[in-house]
Amino acid sequence: MALEETGIIYTFDKARNYTDNTAFQPIACLENQPMPYSDLPVTPVTQSRLSQVDFDNLGFGSIFSDHMFSMVYENGAWQNPQIMPYQALALEPGVAMLHYGQTVFDGYKAFRGEDGQARIFRPERNAARLHDSCQRLCIPIMPVDELTELMIQATRQLIELDHAWMPSAWGHSLYIRPLIIATEATLEVRAATSYRFIIMTSPVGSYFTNLQQGVSLRVEDRYTRAASIGGLGAAKTAANYAASLLPGAQSRAQGFDQVLWLDGNEHRYVEEVGAMNIFFKIDGRVITPPLGGSILPGVVRDSAITLLHDWGIPVEQRRIAIDEVVDALQAGALEEMFGAGTAAVICPVSSIGYRDEVYRVASAPPGKLTLRLYDELTGIQYGRIEDSHDWNICLPLPQPATDDDAS
Repeated sequence: MALEETGIIYTFDKARNYTDNTAFQPIACLENQPMPYSDLPVTPVTQSRLSQVDFDNLGFGSIFSDHMFSMVYENGAWQNPQIMPYQALALEPGVAMLHYGQTVFDGYKAFRGEDGQARIFRPERNAARLHDSCQRLCIPIMPVDELTELMIQATRQLIELDHAWMPSAWGHSLYIRPLIIATEATLEVRAATSYRFIIMTSPVGSYFTNLQQGVSLRVEDRYTRAASIGGLGAAKTAANYAASLLPGAQSRAQGFDQVLWLDGNEHRYVEEVGAMNIFFKIDGRVITPPLGGSILPGVVRDSAITLLHDWGIPVEQRRIAIDEVVDALQAGALEEMFGAGTAAVICPVSSIGYRDEVYRVASAPPGKLTLRLYDELTGIQYGRIEDSHDWNICLPLPQPATDDDAS
């Protein structure tokens, strides 16, 4: 079904450049970036919760902005897209999602630049991944180009409405969480016939609080995150994260920050970290496990690989055994190890625990390459560095009133 049939027409207009007169010279939005102009119906909140937010202690993902996007799938069609106050959902106990886990989600960020613009980082990639996740979970979904336009439009309006919720501190951002859940009340084991699509936003701080020291990983050689062939690993769905909770809790109880997952067949080859894709720099070569159905295709992973190619640094996307990693650590050949993900951007790894031994990376984190990638990506996201790949979608934010305005 085309979105035009719902009464809301989604089209793109040319992006517009916005500048200000501050001493900071922004990297302007590029002219070839799409900006949707069709507005979704809005029901604003009657009372904002913004005054309750302590922006000095945001944490990650526990605070939600005033508004959310909502759309329903009923009678074979996606319909009634709108912006409404963030609110609790009324769900029957028999809803299929609660029993059979038919749900998908994704996550991307918008950043407040010093130039008064918000920059949404690569949302079209998240829309494509959400589309793929829906297909794997048997959730009916609109064509990917229409989904992309809808998500960008909804995100733009949410930011415009809740711009005051967007943090200004470096390293902080507005996290954007699309979510689709099955809402039909049925105990039959089958795909549901009704769904709800929600996009919520959350002001967040850093995902990890010890980035300068790096995070520690425990290699999981008993439990499996996702089947290596034919499973759900490449989909962003609740089941993958539910499977990670027990090993994650065990890792934290042993003093580690995250789990380093191995393949589901042999428990021999490295796959990914709990919240990130993983990279190794061994003897000057950058290595990361290949995508192949069990590893989530990370947007920041793709961005990091693109930047490394730009810099003339080859990246080997290949299987790497945990024994090869341990051997490199013992020989001092593993120069850097880092994770890449939306939540943490680029995160140095200081050590891994494997079979009752802890192995430390040769150089103190963050390594030079890790830091370069972090600085480049965050510089692009906040508008301090030229966005040569057109990754950002920009929109102006209302400027705070000044004394001159009052006079």
